[in-house]
Amino acid sequence: MSTDYEKALGRKIALNRKRRGLSQKELAGRLDRSEAWVSQVERGVRRIDRMTVLEKVADVLDIPIAELAAEAPIIAATTEPDAPGAARLRLLLSAAHSLNAILGRHEPPDVAALRADVDRAWELTHAGRYTDLADLLEQLVPRLENAARSAPEHQHPELFRLLAATYHTCSAALATMGEPEAAWIAADRAVVAAEQANDPLLMAAGAFRLSIVFLGARHYDQAAQASGTAAEALRPLTDTGQPQATALRGALTLQRAIAAAHTNQADDAYRYLHEAREMAQQIGEGRNDYNTEFGPTNVGLHEVSVAVELGDAGIALRAADTIDPSALSTERQTRFHLDVARAHTQRRQTNEALHALLKAHQLSPEMVHTMPMAKQLVADLLTMATTAGQEPPQRLRALATEVGLAV
Repeated sequence: MSTDYEKALGRKIALNRKRRGLSQKELAGRLDRSEAWVSQVERGVRRIDRMTVLEKVADVLDIPIAELAAEAPIIAATTEPDAPGAARLRLLLSAAHSLNAILGRHEPPDVAALRADVDRAWELTHAGRYTDLADLLEQLVPRLENAARSAPEHQHPELFRLLAATYHTCSAALATMGEPEAAWIAADRAVVAAEQANDPLLMAAGAFRLSIVFLGARHYDQAAQASGTAAEALRPLTDTGQPQATALRGALTLQRAIAAAHTNQADDAYRYLHEAREMAQQIGEGRNDYNTEFGPTNVGLHEVSVAVELGDAGIALRAADTIDPSALSTERQTRFHLDVARAHTQRRQTNEALHALLKAHQLSPEMVHTMPMAKQLVADLLTMATTAGQEPPQRLRALATEVGLAV
């Protein structure tokens, strides 16, 4: 949406709020939102990007939805319909690998080589190198499906664990690329493989991946349900002090915080952050159980994400100033700089937002090119510059061209 539209919408909401004699705090209460959220919407610095939310605003203000939505422009489409690797990963999930594995004849598997390739798949996923990941998975998934069904029985648990981990990489990549339906399929297959391996912690890791998929699809209740029920199921293991279970439960609790922030349940979101921070302090840094990267630094990164989602840009930026994300994966660092850019954008600090966005691009051009959130940030910064009567910076124009936006 354009900034002009957002400002016009904000003025309409403020006018009708005042006509009804409501304060920003009172309107926020009726919408189950924060007062900061209402203030940002009315100032045109926060987007209402779901029709269900706009309908609720119209209902509370007792005005026709058409009065608020009539001038909404169409968001510009990108010139590239598929993110690099996305179509290939969708096709990979569509093939009958398990059927072929059951009916075909196969050589005994090289488990060590398979294990090394799974580790490589996670390296590519954490680096945001999705084209290379697709190259690897197109060969690795059929090999693992075959191996899990042709190997001696005593090797089945490990092979199904490797298969689950591989489907996790596929789900993580597809979720980042804005492909929630395919990511959901991959995550579900990972859970099934974890069940066949009889590995409860790996099943919990599957719930973690599913919650990320649901967040990307804006199914926030499902994200909260997936992460919440899995986190509670792990409680008996964490009560005995198992560090892997604690790390997984902490990672799931961070997803609960993000889901709560998306539904503007600020108290719950910050409470989950507090719980996750306590778990992170128990296990310390330097762990990466089930590729969740859970630890104190990652909790800090999620504090920034939560604050941005709640419209608390000041809290987000203050938290960001205390974080050194360099020990985490490229993927996590890239997301961190994108969240910082979002916080600066909420404050209309365009130079600072562009600086953070370019840091993210320097870390992982492929992630920035594929993530819908990153593309929207580029579009927002272009619009802000144009609306202010300024020529967009050359670096921003070049980035817009790279991600497929018309300049």
